[in-house]
Amino acid sequence: MNVAVSSDARFGSKWKKVMSTSSLFDPVVDERVRSIMDEVARQGDKALLKFSEQFDGAKLTARKLAVTQDELNEAAKKVSKTARAAIKEAFANIQSFGKQSKRTAWNGRNSHRAKVGEKYDPFRRVGLYVPGGTAPLASTVLMTVGLAKVAGCKDIVVCTPCNKEGEVNPDLLYALKYAGATQIFKLGGAQAVAAMAFGTRTVPKVDKIFGPGNAYVVAAKRLAVGHVSIDLLPGPSEVLIIADKTAKASFVAADMLAQAEHGSGKERVCVLTTSAKLAKDVIKQVDKQLKQLSRADFIRSVLEKNGWIIQVKNLDEAVDLTNQFAPEHCEIMTENARNVSKGVVTAGAIFLGNHSPTVLGDYVAGPSHVLPTGGAGASFPGLTVDQFQRRTSVVEYDQAALTRALPAVSAFAGMEGLDAHGLSASIRADEAS
Repeated sequence: MNVAVSSDARFGSKWKKVMSTSSLFDPVVDERVRSIMDEVARQGDKALLKFSEQFDGAKLTARKLAVTQDELNEAAKKVSKTARAAIKEAFANIQSFGKQSKRTAWNGRNSHRAKVGEKYDPFRRVGLYVPGGTAPLASTVLMTVGLAKVAGCKDIVVCTPCNKEGEVNPDLLYALKYAGATQIFKLGGAQAVAAMAFGTRTVPKVDKIFGPGNAYVVAAKRLAVGHVSIDLLPGPSEVLIIADKTAKASFVAADMLAQAEHGSGKERVCVLTTSAKLAKDVIKQVDKQLKQLSRADFIRSVLEKNGWIIQVKNLDEAVDLTNQFAPEHCEIMTENARNVSKGVVTAGAIFLGNHSPTVLGDYVAGPSHVLPTGGAGASFPGLTVDQFQRRTSVVEYDQAALTRALPAVSAFAGMEGLDAHGLSASIRADEAS
């Protein structure tokens, strides 16, 4: 664990280290990913099979890339009643929340009395990436497929990695079937993103790619822009906790450990506290709780590299540093937490009070847990259903409205030296006269 005090003379260099650990822009990762994507673009399924064996140890054929209905049925038999109930409960909250942010068409009139408006159509085919590996994220299925269904997307293509035997976690497969995925492929990493971006004989090209992943997946999404659209840049998990003396050290420590256990080694965990006593107590609690956890080795590695407890002068400074960090998850355990949250403008999601741990957002609260990381929160929001909708503006002039617009159109055409632009409007007015 790394410790710092903001009033120390060398704090600037320590904070720079905190901020420099973003996994979004790694030239070595970018170079490797670009090579993988180029090979998939050129060789299609052949490259996918090669990389599946190389990275996942799975010897597949093109026919075995797609998950079959039989595999889905067999997986469902292995899912417990408890898991089924949890999936049903979470899915209901996610869909209910998603419906609130679905965009609807509107119409109005402009100054020329012409009809103008917007319409929103679901993307025809979306591609969703669901992490597997050491932590198969059935919850991510609900957070992505669920929103695609609310938006009305017809084709929902999902890529998720398999194990060496070519199998996908049964809970994850059950969640995919329950949520409504239309095609599922046993593909992980940058090669999965490339397959959805370019299309192969087996994997269809999609219109937009969604979902979280490791540094290679996020780099692939960045490099795919232009071939497809993407949602945001959700990489290795992060939490930043703002805490004062009213926070419970055991709660703060537990939430740090929870976000550090994902396993990529690039997770980021940061506590900003006004209380020196709380900082010391949190460190003790981390050591105590860590001994009880099955993924202690993963967690310890993350905390040594990217775990920080920073004592700040006041909550205003904490909010300022938070906005610089732009955390994926921001927990606020202070007096008047809602009031403090008003100043936080770059977080992916905010959790208020001592009883709102990030894990609720990870699983069951309702908002999608697909959130920007690595500082991308300053520019990107978290995943919402309207990102599965394509916006189109609609313009309808009649003769009278066109006549009213003609003087301004002619003026702009003259300013810009674009005679044909002006003519395309004036010819209609001339025809009427």
